[in-house]
Amino acid sequence: MSGRGGVLGVRHEPSGYQCPFCLLQQGVFDERNQPADVVGVTGLAYARIAPKWWPANPGGVLVLPRAHHENLYDLPDDVGHAVWDLTRSVAAAMKKTYQCDGVSTRQHNEPAGDQDVWHLHVHVLPRYEDDQLYLRHLDAAYVPAIDRVPYAERLRESLGVPTVFTRVRCA
Repeated sequence: MSGRGGVLGVRHEPSGYQCPFCLLQQGVFDERNQPADVVGVTGLAYARIAPKWWPANPGGVLVLPRAHHENLYDLPDDVGHAVWDLTRSVAAAMKKTYQCDGVSTRQHNEPAGDQDVWHLHVHVLPRYEDDQLYLRHLDAAYVPAIDRVPYAERLRESLGVPTVFTRVRCA
């Protein structure tokens, strides 16, 4: 299924939506979307350092399908498997390179599910004892691109997968 239809044709992205995750793959950059954020690219999925962090959980990652799919409901099986496989690899690399106590993943669908970017993405978050991640939801903030670089470098080295988009698959 194509990604812009949504469940039963229902879409939440506004008309003319400029998807930041698709723009990154197309070479359109801004402070929140830099090529240096990308830590791994496969045929159907990619991973990048998230531009928004929680105070005690720096270096979170987003894992996304390369093609534009608004949410989980209509995600093709092969794309879902590719996203999950890369999520697992990122989580293992994060545990090893960040030396965190654990890793959490989460994924949101539709406004009532707290989705706020209309391209499916899985959050992979480093966890530390008593980090109070879920109690500090409102404390999350965007971090400068330069602060993301060291985390991206460590994960890229650990993952050992390509980091260049060989072909734009979005949209």
